[in-house]
Amino acid sequence: MHFNAIKTALDNALQPLPIIIEHVGSTAIPLLAAKPIIDIDIVFNEATCNFSNIKSKLASIGYYHNGNQGIADREVFKRKLLAHHPILDTTLHHLYVCSSNSKALQKHLTFRDHLRNNEADRNAYQALKLTIAEASKQDKKLYAAFKEIQATGFINGIINQYL
Repeated sequence: MHFNAIKTALDNALQPLPIIIEHVGSTAIPLLAAKPIIDIDIVFNEATCNFSNIKSKLASIGYYHNGNQGIADREVFKRKLLAHHPILDTTLHHLYVCSSNSKALQKHLTFRDHLRNNEADRNAYQALKLTIAEASKQDKKLYAAFKEIQATGFINGIINQYL
């Protein structure tokens, strides 16, 4: 529901660019416990679309480019503090832009699709996330650090089955 509203706003702003908007992360997986933050990948083909055009259109609706934050081929965009959009400023989300051949994109889609179709692994991942959440005591930075340490092996184990 919330993803669709953000997707519509982004689609409208990015017209007529040939992009695909993917819902990734835990909120994209039915029946999986998730923080109320939507992860979104805007996907473009470098042969038919220019990253600078996407960057410019996103800037026009209140985003700024925040680099790749250490992950190659995945560009991070954040909301400007003074931006005013009824959807984009009221629904927490992380926005990434990836080329269609990005390894980061392939990892996002592979993990998402596997958990959507594998109940046992989805339940195991949920149990791991809940354990991490309890240990971090609602501290978002601590949760992210614990998740990086404790969940990376699980996530990579699944991704490595496919890539």
